[in-house]
Amino acid sequence: MQSLRVNGYDMAYLDIGKGPPLVCVHGSLCDFRNWSPVLGPLTTRHRVISVSLRHFFPDHWNGSGHTYSLAQHIEDVIAFIARLDVGAVDLMGHSRGGHVCFRVAQRRPDLLSKLILAEPGGEIDATLDPDYTHAPWPMAGPISAAADAIAKGDVDGGLEIFLTALQVPWKRLPATTRQLLRDNATTLIGDARDERIPFSKSDAESIKVPTLFIGGANTRGLLPKVLHALAAHVPNSRTEMIAAATHAMFEQAPQTYSRIVLDFLEG
Repeated sequence: MQSLRVNGYDMAYLDIGKGPPLVCVHGSLCDFRNWSPVLGPLTTRHRVISVSLRHFFPDHWNGSGHTYSLAQHIEDVIAFIARLDVGAVDLMGHSRGGHVCFRVAQRRPDLLSKLILAEPGGEIDATLDPDYTHAPWPMAGPISAAADAIAKGDVDGGLEIFLTALQVPWKRLPATTRQLLRDNATTLIGDARDERIPFSKSDAESIKVPTLFIGGANTRGLLPKVLHALAAHVPNSRTEMIAAATHAMFEQAPQTYSRIVLDFLEG
């Protein structure tokens, strides 16, 4: 594990393999370890740089202050890539990390060669969704309830609330996965008070780097809707859906996921 001082914060990361640099950004409740299932295949052809966002493991944040936000994470990833000083990189993000990477590509396309978005998290506005109505984000309630439980010390209870809303059975998860989630549980306190800007058609059309969208064919809810709405309007993009997989696609089908990513990066 290494660290890089970025915007007054030490960002921890793993740097493995040789070749063109691929920066990987995890989603909610995860950290740089999240990409472990695909590090083997990806590092055969690429230098994989897997970063932990501000206040995620190995940090042990107590949930206080206002230094946790989507906007801060976007600023941090931009600064992190610039400080790596390796030229343009390929950038890959999953879930909330996919949202971060989308905004990085929107603001600083000069830093990127290609973009990979694995079920990017967020909402889509009326320009992308004809059924859009201004209402609270469906996950806002579960995140708030989970954050309250975690703030009161009931970490497992809070995580179960959050995961149940995503149709993920907490008690059936492997022990190592449950521990990774516990290590990052307090970040849900930050998520509960974060402000999210929905994706728009103009946002999607502004992405200028070649983009790959990856999804799990069995993922339900808002995530596939967001993926396909964005993919329909991002120029020079393609979409790949992994059969029999859900949101944790690179854990469930690491070889397939890696093959899709490598084919895109080398195509």
